[in-house]
Amino acid sequence: MALATGTRLLGEILTADGVTTPEMITLALNRMQTTGERLGEALVALGAVTKDDVLKALAVQNNLPYLFRGELPSPLPVVKNLSPKYLRQYVVCPIAIEGGLLTVATADPLNPMIVDDLRQSTGLEVRIVVSPGEGILEAIDRTYDGAATPLQRIVEGLEEERGPEGEEDVNHLRDMAFEAPVIRLVNLLVENAIAAEASDIHIEPFEDTLRVRYRIDGILFDQESPPRRLRDAVTSRIKLMAEMNIAERRLPQDGRIRVSLHGRRVDIRVSTIPTVHGESIVMRLLDRASVFLPLEKLGFGSDTLKHFEALIQRPHGILLVTGPTGSGKTTTLYAALEKINSPDRKIVTVEDPVEYQLKGVNQIPVKPKIGLSFATGLRHIVRQDPDVILVGEIRDLETVEIAIQAALTGHMVFSTLHTNDAPGAIPRLQDMGAEPYLIASVLEGVLAQRLVRRICAACRAPEVPSAADIEALGVEAPPGVTLYRGRGCDECRGTGYRGRTAIYELFVITEDVRSLILRRASSREIRRLAVEGGMTTLRTDGWTRACEGVTTVEEVLRVTQEDA
Repeated sequence: MALATGTRLLGEILTADGVTTPEMITLALNRMQTTGERLGEALVALGAVTKDDVLKALAVQNNLPYLFRGELPSPLPVVKNLSPKYLRQYVVCPIAIEGGLLTVATADPLNPMIVDDLRQSTGLEVRIVVSPGEGILEAIDRTYDGAATPLQRIVEGLEEERGPEGEEDVNHLRDMAFEAPVIRLVNLLVENAIAAEASDIHIEPFEDTLRVRYRIDGILFDQESPPRRLRDAVTSRIKLMAEMNIAERRLPQDGRIRVSLHGRRVDIRVSTIPTVHGESIVMRLLDRASVFLPLEKLGFGSDTLKHFEALIQRPHGILLVTGPTGSGKTTTLYAALEKINSPDRKIVTVEDPVEYQLKGVNQIPVKPKIGLSFATGLRHIVRQDPDVILVGEIRDLETVEIAIQAALTGHMVFSTLHTNDAPGAIPRLQDMGAEPYLIASVLEGVLAQRLVRRICAACRAPEVPSAADIEALGVEAPPGVTLYRGRGCDECRGTGYRGRTAIYELFVITEDVRSLILRRASSREIRRLAVEGGMTTLRTDGWTRACEGVTTVEEVLRVTQEDA
């Protein structure tokens, strides 16, 4: 948003308001020639006007509203990716979030970077109003409980890191990891992530910063970060909690942390990898409450759910769930296992890693370092007399062949595959080297899925869909159809979304499909036959969810764009 250039000069406005005189304007203009100051700054330096006088005049000049110190809201609305540190640094504060529009108060309305930076940081349209800098800082302090945030108070209790940069010995790293402020700092990062319902914490070292981001509803948001000087202390603490080798900083490592917070048990999967500026850490928060959902709560349409439940009850064959990383495949498979888990069935899984422990299910973690791969585990699982086998992922021909043999010998095999859509699983298996006649013999169905963000229930409002979005989605909208959108509120931190649900594409293998598989038909031919046979595509299912007011067309387009 560019500021409107007023036809009146700043000096004219100040003089007309009786704040100063033409003579003082002349003195200020002469001063500007030597100091390089703006006119307002020169007038303030001469004692001719106050900063508030200049701000009011700037607001008039640029047709912007002016808010007095007492008119700023208390507390301010909290936008999740605008940290208190950022707000204080640029002396801006959010004052309203409505209909995807973020209104912020600034003490520097002539700074063209403010609006662009805020728009990029929040993903919202931005409108500015003018307000005194002291009032803005006071409002920030009131909102964030005093002049310092909890993270800042913890950091203030930490001394500068001791020892030379880079080559600290193991004892020093361990000492840092056990310092009380470091323990509180890492605990705070985890607690804030859980409170924000984040799925991942990213801690990334750069040349001059230590960046912290949370993935919330599938989108990464910047958070308030500790200073870079605490990089090694934070890294060592997390590695110690995850039972990693804190002395090894040149190789990637994986670990696990278990925490209990407010009665909830959260497993944290930790991954570290060396970068140019230190070790980058990703912590995946595995909340048992969010994964153990019944099939009925995952977002299935009634027809799709009925057919999927029929598939998982079959005595033998292969059922695949496809989608990119983080699309909820594990949650769907666990829900399927819970549905069919009973005393008369033996269920064995081989996973990399075992994300959650299922009651009554034998779960085997993959350990490549000692030769326990998916294929090796699967080969030995068959000798355990199982009824149902879950293979975490089909990655190579060996795993495919053993899975097929298990299905041919009377086992039901569940697994995942990375493909863009459900029919694409068949060419993918053929590309791995699986014989078409074997695929046709054992494959019972393929479920493709994506996660879309839910519209925030607190600020949901009807909207008329745009013709461009409907055309991009490839559906026919009935006349007068009403969709919904989140306006943005405190509940959803201004995004208009809160929580996620799944959209599905279930491809049931029929005899006609088996014939296409046998003659190595292309993915396009298979997909066309599937749609003609009544398969609901991801985008069609997404459109149904949008019409129900669950999500937006933009979300469906975002997660299915590769299928266009």
